[in-house]
Amino acid sequence: MPKPFVFEKPAGMRDTLPVFYQKNEDIKNTIKQEMQSWGYQFIQTPTLEYHDTVGEASAILDQQLFKLLDMEGKTLVLRPDMTAPIARVVSSSMKHVAYPLRLAYSSSVFRAQQREGGRPAEFEQVGIELIGEGTASAEAETLALMSEVIKKSGISSFTVAVGHIGFVQELLGDILGNDNRAEELLKYLNEKNYVGYTSHVKQLPLSSIDTKRLLKLLDLRGGIEVLDDASALTPNEKGQRALEELKSLYSLLEEYGAAHNIVFDFTLFSHMNYYTGIVFEAYATGIGAPIASGGRYDDLLNRFDRKAPAIGFAIRMDYFIEALETKSELPKRQCILYTPERRKEALQLAKEKRSEGVHVVMQDLAGVKNVDEFSKRFDAIHYLIGRTQGEDLS
Repeated sequence: MPKPFVFEKPAGMRDTLPVFYQKNEDIKNTIKQEMQSWGYQFIQTPTLEYHDTVGEASAILDQQLFKLLDMEGKTLVLRPDMTAPIARVVSSSMKHVAYPLRLAYSSSVFRAQQREGGRPAEFEQVGIELIGEGTASAEAETLALMSEVIKKSGISSFTVAVGHIGFVQELLGDILGNDNRAEELLKYLNEKNYVGYTSHVKQLPLSSIDTKRLLKLLDLRGGIEVLDDASALTPNEKGQRALEELKSLYSLLEEYGAAHNIVFDFTLFSHMNYYTGIVFEAYATGIGAPIASGGRYDDLLNRFDRKAPAIGFAIRMDYFIEALETKSELPKRQCILYTPERRKEALQLAKEKRSEGVHVVMQDLAGVKNVDEFSKRFDAIHYLIGRTQGEDLS
């Protein structure tokens, strides 16, 4: 295997340069402040987790996990998401803290990608988990907070698509009665391959009525009226109960003033197989991928021996920043350019300016080859040169 070039990075890894880094930090601070104002507390989990615990519970495909061995031969993974690690924390370090819990995080996650895929293998998520409450109120709070975070960050045009995994599973189960056949259709929905879904449905040995019911699922996208259309598709009691949950959720979102961005989409299905109820994705104008997503996962905590209903969402920071309508600039900087005999004076001037909130760079003149080019990096230059008082040219 050839040795990589000195400038080459592993597939899917990115460098973050100053302007993007600063913008990312500014937006993250806005998001975190809003989450904290709703009572969510931030925690951090290790970058490395055991494969047999978090790795298996994460619902990320095994081939997408970054794996390595520790000194004892146990398989570790770079955390592929944050929901499973938080479930582990809640069931261990926080097992004596009563429900409900409102937790938040800001962390990088890692998912191996094919070299030709062009997608990032490391990306940052900021999100929340509301654990221990299985009510429509918890779902409304989660969606309302996500919408508020998006608006306050500067994205004015966005849509939140809401689906219900339970309804889709009940509909497919009612018609197909076979988990394997249902899994194939769910795979098409997860990939948003509606042409493949349609073709597969038409090949199934079903009555014309059932074929139409399955195809009608693709049309179940729109406002609150779509719930009535969905109701006509299934006589199943669990399916009808799922629709009642969505109606209650919509009413609560109206009270929050967060219903106008909501559309219902029953084709929405997540590859995260721990989701059990509502799922949702936020889309911004001009961005082809969700800037945020989440859902209800009522069974995951049971894998860590502390059963509880839960719901959460994660903001995908790279897509989120791409959707922002405002540009960010680096903070203004000043430079003190000095000669060695005036170092003490330069240190004092830098201290004074930093105390005023100014970003200050100190630079020994001997380390600068081209003063004119160097000075272009700064908004102001203070020259302290020679043995006499230098002229302030800022």
